[in-house]
Amino acid sequence: MASSKKLISREEWEKRLKLNNVKIRKEDMNKLVMNFLVTEGYVEAAEKFRMESGTHHIDLATITDRMAVKKAVQCGNVEDAIEKINDLNPEILDTNPQLFFQLQQQRLIELIRNGKVEEALEFAQEELAPRGEENQSFLEELERTISLLVFEDTSNCPVGELLDISQRLKTATEVNAAVLTSQSHEKDPKLPSLLKMLIWAQNQLDKKAAYPCINDLSNARLEDPTF
Repeated sequence: MASSKKLISREEWEKRLKLNNVKIRKEDMNKLVMNFLVTEGYVEAAEKFRMESGTHHIDLATITDRMAVKKAVQCGNVEDAIEKINDLNPEILDTNPQLFFQLQQQRLIELIRNGKVEEALEFAQEELAPRGEENQSFLEELERTISLLVFEDTSNCPVGELLDISQRLKTATEVNAAVLTSQSHEKDPKLPSLLKMLIWAQNQLDKKAAYPCINDLSNARLEDPTF
């Protein structure tokens, strides 16, 4: 059975998109790459790329400090992370109660993970319960976290995912975004968003036509259409 998709040749595709007329400045590409390196915290790569590309000067210290905060959260050292955040800019947590609660919740999770039941209960009562009284969503999260103490085997606990490393990574990501915003940086790199947009657009076109597309994002070369 013949395919109902329309076949578009490379020549026709390039003509339709006027690819020969598309001019992307090297400076813009360099800024896009640097934006990714800075946002994701690749300090050495960012410095090397800056020297090779001649991109504007970047403050490596701010990246290093931000990555130290993120690493502390990822390792479960929440108290250390909070101290580092306040050293960077106290207003980050003062103006973001949601983030501060997330960090305190993560600190409670770490106490439970380490079997410090009495300390966990005391911490929850003194630090988190008052915030829960003021915010219903905080109260619900506190109740979820405390329920970890009910189960001896957390693998059977309905909220056992709170003890997964992914929970630390989620909190670390939120912290990283907040610090970036405080430093007047975008909280998300542009490059992944552009690639996701490209993949989405190609998936939509795949339903209607066979056309030259980019299958290997690492080389970004157009490949001839096939059925």
